[in-house]
Amino acid sequence: MNYITSWCRIRQNAVTANGQTVFEDRASGLPDFLTNTYRYLQIDYPKFYKMDRLCQLGFLAAEVMLRGRTLKEEYPPESVAVVLANRHSSLDTDVRYQESMSGIPSPALFVYTLPNIVIGEICIRHQIKGENTFFVQEQFDIPFLNDYTGQLLEQGAALAVIGGWVDVFQDQYEAFLYLAGQKQTPGSVIHNRQNVSALYGIVDAGS
Repeated sequence: MNYITSWCRIRQNAVTANGQTVFEDRASGLPDFLTNTYRYLQIDYPKFYKMDRLCQLGFLAAEVMLRGRTLKEEYPPESVAVVLANRHSSLDTDVRYQESMSGIPSPALFVYTLPNIVIGEICIRHQIKGENTFFVQEQFDIPFLNDYTGQLLEQGAALAVIGGWVDVFQDQYEAFLYLAGQKQTPGSVIHNRQNVSALYGIVDAGS
């Protein structure tokens, strides 16, 4: 049996973790909201300011989800996998990089013109060295993600998986991450389609 032990959702200028509101900033646009969330959480990670918005969003969701935990103390780094998906790939940054090409192309933007860079930023921050995969989908396919992450756990390819959805394009954004693994903790729920759907906040996708 595998369990979801923590989760985070960021949308509509609000950050929630395990069902509780952590931070709200209804008055700001996305760039200021991300920066204000980072400052509110009192994170000391200067590289945050160099990241594109997709990476900042995923980074913050992982920080909130894992707050108070040190993942490398719970699982060997090689046994933690990361499986994410989104709709717009790195298009938000691709567009800004294309615009920069009218003058001098920005190397700082070019670095982030792949969607899986957000996984790299999360892995560097939390010293994760396991399997990682990024899917581009029309919408958040919970049954697919649940089954994919479940197979990694059941087949022993990973002892824990960070799974979810991180998407940014212009003013549209949303992040939903959860940590699933073999360890059961207070407040954890069984890792299945029904519970992922419930935590995400949509109608049951079936277990």
